[in-house]
Amino acid sequence: MVNYYMFFFIFLSCILVLVSGFSRNLPILAFDEGYSHLFGDNNLMILKDGKSVHISLDKRTGAGFVSQDLYFHGFFSASIKLPADYTAGVVVAFYMSNGDMFEKNHDEIDFEFLGNIRGKDWRIQTNIYGNGSTSVGREERYGLWFDPSEDFHQYSILWTENLIIFYVDNVPIREIKRTKAMGGDFPSKPMSLIATIWDGSNWATNGGKYKVNYKFAPYIAEFSDFVLHGCAVDPIELSSKCDNTTPKTPSIPTGITLDQRREMESFRKKQMQYSYCYDKTRYKVPPPECVIDPKEAERLRAFDPVTFGGSHHHHGKRHRRSRSKLKDDDDVSFM
Repeated sequence: MVNYYMFFFIFLSCILVLVSGFSRNLPILAFDEGYSHLFGDNNLMILKDGKSVHISLDKRTGAGFVSQDLYFHGFFSASIKLPADYTAGVVVAFYMSNGDMFEKNHDEIDFEFLGNIRGKDWRIQTNIYGNGSTSVGREERYGLWFDPSEDFHQYSILWTENLIIFYVDNVPIREIKRTKAMGGDFPSKPMSLIATIWDGSNWATNGGKYKVNYKFAPYIAEFSDFVLHGCAVDPIELSSKCDNTTPKTPSIPTGITLDQRREMESFRKKQMQYSYCYDKTRYKVPPPECVIDPKEAERLRAFDPVTFGGSHHHHGKRHRRSRSKLKDDDDVSFM
């Protein structure tokens, strides 16, 4: 595999500067410029403007699309409007993966949106895998400070050699720094961008208690404002298509600004409902990359004493995307 890093110092410097202004400074792609149909036949519909797409779930199938290129680091974004009303069991995902190329040692960076029963809110889950490390789930789950089915909202991923940041409407909600303790578990191989809608009845809502009800189908997720600002990689040669002509920038941010960090801390204080680092039913000892915040631990323990207090331990093996069992009560607000 070609050494990509010679291309990346200038490229990532540009990305990190642009992130402060986000997609206002980045080109918005038409769907056909960056993505292709993945599955679902007629359950994927490109709108007349060519810049928006609907994917839907019905009793027959879900749907999905995938980027035409693989990317090795970058800033990736889409505006998404989720289905309304009863959405229990429905999963909408916007994520990066190379599972089709590296079946036994794949990487992933995930946004997953988890539907709910009528009157309860959508939840959002983030997760990463590196080098096939699916035995260690790194899920976090949150509420949102808005109804994601009423309008479009922007969901973004920044992925660099040593840092991953998840954003909602330009607010950073999670930062993952590469550490020695993670070993090869940090995503480090080229990945595609993928969006899907599918039936997660066996785990997505209250641990599978509430299923998809196809009486309310089709469930339609709408996507627009596509940003694919990354270093494209040849899928055969795994060689970079980046050039080194991007002009240098005088100032290179090292990550989240102080203002952004305050926003992130406020979001996590009010909205976080689950973090693998505090789940005593899964990990008697937190994974080595976890930095335990006593205040965060106490908030989660109050939210769910069983999961985060370590009492009444009784959990079996679950689907790899369903290791966290969360309560669906307790409304939370942010902003």
